[in-house]
Amino acid sequence: MVEEGELVLCIVEKIVGTTVFVRLENGEQATLITSEVAPGRIRNIRDYVWPGKKIVCKILKIDERGEINVSLRRVTSKERTEVLERYEREKNAAALLKSVCKNFEQVVAEIRKKGSINEFLQRQNIEEFLDVGMNKEEAQRLIRILSEKPIKKLEVEKKIKLSSNAADGIIRIKQLLKNVDVGVRYVAAPNYLLIASATNYKEANAALQTAIEKLSKEAKEQGCVFEVD
Repeated sequence: MVEEGELVLCIVEKIVGTTVFVRLENGEQATLITSEVAPGRIRNIRDYVWPGKKIVCKILKIDERGEINVSLRRVTSKERTEVLERYEREKNAAALLKSVCKNFEQVVAEIRKKGSINEFLQRQNIEEFLDVGMNKEEAQRLIRILSEKPIKKLEVEKKIKLSSNAADGIIRIKQLLKNVDVGVRYVAAPNYLLIASATNYKEANAALQTAIEKLSKEAKEQGCVFEVD
């Protein structure tokens, strides 16, 4: 089940009047209204979307009946790239699985009950592999392939500003950044990038938000100025 605010890959199924009906990755149907297709006045909606087109949308609302409303215009180019990269990783993971498993369709069906194929393979848990219908030989071969060529993780980043007027301000800032549980890249004082990686956008974004909240609290305790761009 998708959640509000989540980014999803959709396929446009049909356009009825000014309403676009799309199918999400998990098979659920969602509605995209004209005002959420693109900013400004839209003369012809088919200049932006058409049946069969793959688009990246953001879940705007899920009502009490389970009906889903999505937005295309609220997705940034960076977010679109991240989702498309996730789609490619999922496709590559499925291709790898197909090359190893004889009963591919059955195994995939079992994996998707748990989540994405890419995330499942990333865990490299032989017991889980056996539980979804692989035989021991297939599971061991898959572990061997994955250990030789790990699946690339997705990265999300957020630019922050961290400064201090204290005499030992530089030391305080270094210590604060050292305690962060995600990657840190120096840009130019007082700007830094926080970088979180995971097998999916939701996990990476959650890790990034947790790091920001922790850093904000600790910066305040240390008398440092903390801002998120």
